[in-house]
Amino acid sequence: QVQFVESGGGLVQPGGSLRLSCAASGSIFSIYAMGWYRLAPGKQRELVATITSASSTNYRDSVKGRFTISRDNAKKTVHLQMNSMKPDDTAVYYCNTNPITAGWGQGTQVTVYS
Repeated sequence: QVQFVESGGGLVQPGGSLRLSCAASGSIFSIYAMGWYRLAPGKQRELVATITSASSTNYRDSVKGRFTISRDNAKKTVHLQMNSMKPDDTAVYYCNTNPITAGWGQGTQVTVYS
């Protein structure tokens, strides 16, 4: 079963940037479509960005043009480059398969503050 470890979160001011990383275990990582998800206080977990095994990407409207998802199958990693960040981006960010087939990692906290 695939497992994930997220990193790269932190504190950033509006307009700033962060790059999140997700390290996956498991020998068949490359066949999975992957996604970055986020969970904000008082809200349901939402899907932020997805990438297929062939690196086709998709984004929720609120992050289009600001976030970029990428993957490196050889290194079993998925990244989320976040630019022009807004306070509404504040959340704990997780990676997982898309659709979800594995357990959740610990996530990485992202806080955008003025």
